[in-house]
Amino acid sequence: MARMKLLSDAKGNTAEGYCIVKSVAVKSNIKGASYLDLILADRDGEISAKLWDYDRMTHGEYDPDTVVKVRGTITIWKEAEQLKVDRIRNVTGEDDVDMSLLIPCAPFDSEWMYDELYRCAEDFTDIDLKRLTQYLLRENKEKLLRWPAAFKLHHALRGGLLYHTYTILRLAKSVCGIYPALDSDLVYSGVILHDIAKLTELEAGELGLASGYTAQGQLIGHITLGVAMIGKAAAELMVPDELCMLLQHMLLSHHGVPEYGSARPPMFPEAEVLSQLDMLDSRLFEMFEALSGLEKGAFTERVWALDNRQLYRHGHNG
Repeated sequence: MARMKLLSDAKGNTAEGYCIVKSVAVKSNIKGASYLDLILADRDGEISAKLWDYDRMTHGEYDPDTVVKVRGTITIWKEAEQLKVDRIRNVTGEDDVDMSLLIPCAPFDSEWMYDELYRCAEDFTDIDLKRLTQYLLRENKEKLLRWPAAFKLHHALRGGLLYHTYTILRLAKSVCGIYPALDSDLVYSGVILHDIAKLTELEAGELGLASGYTAQGQLIGHITLGVAMIGKAAAELMVPDELCMLLQHMLLSHHGVPEYGSARPPMFPEAEVLSQLDMLDSRLFEMFEALSGLEKGAFTERVWALDNRQLYRHGHNG
């Protein structure tokens, strides 16, 4: 891991800025005095930090996976950098924190991506699909704006679920332009909602990074959970059973084969489009991630998520 941006931007030995609290514990030194033992991090790295003579009433309380503003002195302890904290506070709504400097984030603004999905549904000619899609977007907006698409694999970023969905939607619009026989409303609705139940499957906090899977995620999985979400919303909105069934099949089959979690293969063209585009976007993301930082002419290690393949970084730029 590289050096923290907080440290690289330091003026002399004084560092000040925003960072993530990865871990925090109140401890006592050999004289019995309390101190705060922290691991602080940003996107580039992390550092061990100490707040000596800690007093809860004076210095405040801190939790893991939260953002703080800190000022401290860079010292060396056992041949490694350490931060002696002089001041620390939790961020407030008035802090203009660029989260992309602290954690991996989608390259587009989450509010903007959400609006793009909502506007797409607004243009549906099928009123029932429009109502159902927009209803589920509205009901889940707060989580959608920060949720990742995965725990460790593709799009495991803050806003990664929206980014994955938005990318597939762009691909789907091109495909529907080439194949006019496709029901574009059905394709787009399936794309927008295909991973909606990852909001239930994944454990993720305010930072928008997954820490693991929920019990429902482990025992049921986002595909089956998504089918249930569609069914419940369709019943509440009195969406025709046939249309609900088509959309549920698209979710059920979008992983393509049973070994990837789909109980049925895609059985109509719109379902096939969703399945293929979902696979394309997830695999390309994994490829670009594996190749990033690699020198031209070099091979990656074997990538488990890509069928244990090695990838080659070519130098051809067109």
